[in-house]
Amino acid sequence: MGGSGPGYRAREHRAWKLAQQYYLIYREPSPTAQLGQRVAFVIQEYIHSGDVCPFGVSLRICGWNEGRPYLLRSDPSGAYFAEKATAVGKNYVNGKTFLKKRHNEDLGLKNATHTAILTLKESFEGQMTEDNIEIGICNEGGFWTLLSTEVKDPWLP
Repeated sequence: MGGSGPGYRAREHRAWKLAQQYYLIYREPSPTAQLGQRVAFVIQEYIHSGDVCPFGVSLRICGWNEGRPYLLRSDPSGAYFAEKATAVGKNYVNGKTFLKKRHNEDLGLKNATHTAILTLKESFEGQMTEDNIEIGICNEGGFWTLLSTEVKDPWLP
């Protein structure tokens, strides 16, 4: 997430509602690409109606469909894109450049986590510890966040 906290929470809540609506109708999780499209469409509706877009936030949506991972970026403009690896925030350009050099399709979970931490270190201000970063994992089993003890060793001081 990059941008304002209230804008993020509003978009997150809307995405959750859209996913729930889909589930109630079809009794299966919403396909990630379709959810990303629907979330972006909400922003486009505001823009096309002439209103100022109230969500000044860039959102990442991840999911697992059809046996493969999906990562989508939805911008404040209402545009959305599929990506393989991405960064968000103040120094996102440096992070994306770093990821472009190091990302490949064959990274295992441990190496992908290590690459994510190295990417954060590229533009992190201050001391990075297990208490001030959070790592989420998405695979065929679902989404979860690593515990701080899992993040600590061996990548952080």
